[in-house]
Amino acid sequence: MNTPIEINTEGNRIVYVKAVDVADLPRDVREQAGDLNQLYAVHDSDGQQLALVADRKMAFILAREHDLSPVAVH
Repeated sequence: MNTPIEINTEGNRIVYVKAVDVADLPRDVREQAGDLNQLYAVHDSDGQQLALVADRKMAFILAREHDLSPVAVH
């Protein structure tokens, strides 16, 4: 995986977590989302989506499990 990840001053690799409206996603993803109205995306510093999960807490856990430092985007 050659994805560019931003490094902060502490040497941590940063990723960004943001809420995504299911209605804005492709149809096949909407179908998989079931009755959820919102999912959470994890992005690198270039905006490339690395993951899409059902809840915010899971997005942060997933990032940390991969030695990344998640930051919330509002």
